[in-house]
Amino acid sequence: MTLAERLPDYPWDELAPLREKARAFPGGPVDLSIGAPVDPVPDVIKRALSAAADAPGYPATAGTPELREAAAGWLARCHGVGVSPDSVLPVIGTKEFIAWLPVMLGLGPADTVRYPALAYPTYDIGARLAGCGSLSRDDPGARDAADAQDGSAGGARGAGGARGAGLLWVNSPSNPTGRVLPAGRLRDAVAWARSRGWVFASDECYLDLGWSLSPVSVLHPTVTEGSFDGVLAVFSLSKRSNLAGYRAGFVTGDPSLVSRLLLICRQAGMIVPAPVQAAMTAALCDDAHALAQRAVYGARRAILIGGLTAAGFRIDDSEAGLYLWAARPGLDCWAACELLAAECGILAGPGAMFGPGGAGHVRLAFTATDERVAAAGMRLRALAR
Repeated sequence: MTLAERLPDYPWDELAPLREKARAFPGGPVDLSIGAPVDPVPDVIKRALSAAADAPGYPATAGTPELREAAAGWLARCHGVGVSPDSVLPVIGTKEFIAWLPVMLGLGPADTVRYPALAYPTYDIGARLAGCGSLSRDDPGARDAADAQDGSAGGARGAGGARGAGLLWVNSPSNPTGRVLPAGRLRDAVAWARSRGWVFASDECYLDLGWSLSPVSVLHPTVTEGSFDGVLAVFSLSKRSNLAGYRAGFVTGDPSLVSRLLLICRQAGMIVPAPVQAAMTAALCDDAHALAQRAVYGARRAILIGGLTAAGFRIDDSEAGLYLWAARPGLDCWAACELLAAECGILAGPGAMFGPGGAGHVRLAFTATDERVAAAGMRLRALAR
C-alpha cells in the first residue's frame, strides 16, 4: 500500500454542495467552516519579518537563541510554565508536526496512536502515515467523547489494545468542542501514558483563548509535578498572532525527546526559515497584539452565540478556542448544515467529520471578518422569526 492509499479523502471536500448553497444566498456566503485567520498580521511581526528578509545562509534548525528564549519567556509569563530555552524546537507549522510525529518517534505497525473520540483529523492522519494499528474512527472499542478527552485507555481513539510503543494525544482546549480539561484530568492522562512507557503529546493551539474557563498547559507544575519525562506540548502562532500563513509553531517538554526530534529535523532539513524565526520572536515577546486579537474574537463569539441561540441552537462546551459547538434539537449535523447554508448562507462544519460522536453537532468558527460575522448574526435572528 502506498502512503497516499493509507489516507482518506480530504474531509472538507465534502462541503462543496453546501458551499454552493451558501454562495447562492443573497448577500453572499459566510464561511465559518474552517478556523482560518482573516485579520491582518500585526505590524510588530511584519516589521521583524521584513528586517530579517536578507537571509542568504541556512538558518539554525534549533532556532535562534532569541527565539528559544522568547518561547520560554511567553510560557513563563502567560501560562506559569518553566521550560529551558534549550528544550524549545521551532517547527514548520504544527499541523505538519502533528502529522509526522508518529513517524519521527519511529512508530510503526506494531505500535499504537490514541487520540480523543472527537478530534481534529490530523491525529488520525499521523497514525496512518506511520502505519500504526487500526485507524478507524468507528472503532467499536471507543467510548464517548467525554471519556476520550480524558486521555484514558478506554476513551482514546485509534488502535485497539496497547501493543509495543505508543503515542497518546490530548487536545485542550479541544478542536472541535472547545472543551477544557482540568489539571487533574491531564495529570491522570500523563500518568497513564508514563505507566506504559508511551509518549504523551498535548496539542495546545488554543491555549490563549479561554472564555468561560482558563486552560492549563500540560507542562504546568500542577500537571507534570516537576517532571517533563515523556511529555511534549505543541504550540502554534496561527491563531494567537494570525500567522497561519507563516507556518510558525514550536514544541517543548522532555529535553531528551526534543533532542531526538532536533536530530531528525537537522538530518531531514526541516528548518523554519530565518525571517519566520525573527517574526516568531517578535510575536512571542509582544502580548499586546494577542490581547487585542482575543478581544476581537470575543466580540465575534458573542454575536454568534446570540444569533445561534435565537435560531434554536444549543451551545455545548465551547469553553475556549475559536469555535462554537452547536446543536439544533431534531436535526443531525448534516441537516443542520443544510439549514444554515440554505436559509442563512452560513457554511458550518458537520460534527461527524470529527468523529461519530459529533453527528448531532455543527462546528462554527468565529474567524470570519467583523462584517461577515455581523451578517451571520442578523441572518440567524431572521431565521428565528
